Amino acid sequence: MAQQSSGGGRPKLSEKGLLTPDNCVVALIDHQPQMLFGVSNSDRQGIINSVIAIAKATRVFELPVVLSTVETKSFSGNMWPQLRAVFPGQEPIERSSMNSWDDKNFVAAIEKTGRKKIVLAGLWTETCVALPTVQAIHDGYEVYVIEDCCGDVSQLAHDNAMKRVIQAGAKPVTALSTMLEWQRDWALRGTYDAVMDIVKTHFGAYGVGVEYAYTMVHGLPATKFAEYVVPAAAAAHN
Repeated sequence: MAQQSSGGGRPKLSEKGLLTPDNCVVALIDHQPQMLFGVSNSDRQGIINSVIAIAKATRVFELPVVLSTVETKSFSGNMWPQLRAVFPGQEPIERSSMNSWDDKNFVAAIEKTGRKKIVLAGLWTETCVALPTVQAIHDGYEVYVIEDCCGDVSQLAHDNAMKRVIQAGAKPVTALSTMLEWQRDWALRGTYDAVMDIVKTHFGAYGVGVEYAYTMVHGLPATKFAEYVVPAAAAAHN
């Protein structure tokens, strides 16, 4: 008989070096307007898309998530509203430090989960990702960096940061690969439809292919998205 996980009656997946919904915590760091403005190594809309995809996946698989922002009022701006919408009841940990691992509240939130694997992403790669990654590994954690949810001021800066964290022992992953690692088995129907919803919404040609298979091969109804409503004009400002 399969062991049950701690969340929602899901079967407990084998680990053997892999990520499961029961052995990791996700940290999303500084996904804020000013930080995204400075990114030039990758498509910025693509970064938003990947971040929201992995955020939704944490809800599907019931993972603990630590959100953090830096200098919200004085420089960086609020966490993206798209991300807030995925975690409507969770306030991000506000910091002044570039390195999240220098912030006692951030470290305490990670420690509180009791998990030693951290799946981490942030802006920018060379500071907000590399610095906490190196120090978390030093403190005995295993870190997986979701590279397509990160970005930096130049390709060189991003590449050097990824080299640095990999040399320190971090594992590079993507939003899609991480979600599929949590799913692992298409026979696990409890999360299958939710995963496919994320795929169809956020993963381009793969998602279009899934929609095609659903409708043209299996004869299922087409996906229905919320009807677009044109926003009403805001009240005039004097």
